[in-house]
Amino acid sequence: MSLDAGRRTGHTWIRPGASRPCTLVVCRGCCCGDARKHPGTDHDGQLARLREAAAASGGRLQVRTSDCLGPCAQANVIVVQPSTEGRRKGARAAWVGFSLDDDVLDDILAWSAAGGPGIAQPSAALALQLIDPPTG
Repeated sequence: MSLDAGRRTGHTWIRPGASRPCTLVVCRGCCCGDARKHPGTDHDGQLARLREAAAASGGRLQVRTSDCLGPCAQANVIVVQPSTEGRRKGARAAWVGFSLDDDVLDDILAWSAAGGPGIAQPSAALALQLIDPPTG
């Protein structure tokens, strides 16, 4: 499919070899981001903070939201996708569960700023919050 065809269908095409930054995928499905499930968490404030960090990163970090990613019992879930460089080093996406407070966001943002999966190690506290992605 040509790039023009991609534009007409609403697809975004990434050029082969184009460098992609570390990307945070923030679940905002049925349970994540739900004030009824986690009333003490400022869900909108968390997302705004992540987006502000991405805007200030000079293109080294992206943030996007997703519908339900599946592990609702471990809400709020944030998936840290490796950059192109991290993927070249064999890294895969890291799933962080129970992302409910500023300390977790601090750790996620620090890890992402250091390069994320494949480039840097998560903090010891954040490593305890890594969860398995859903299967099948």
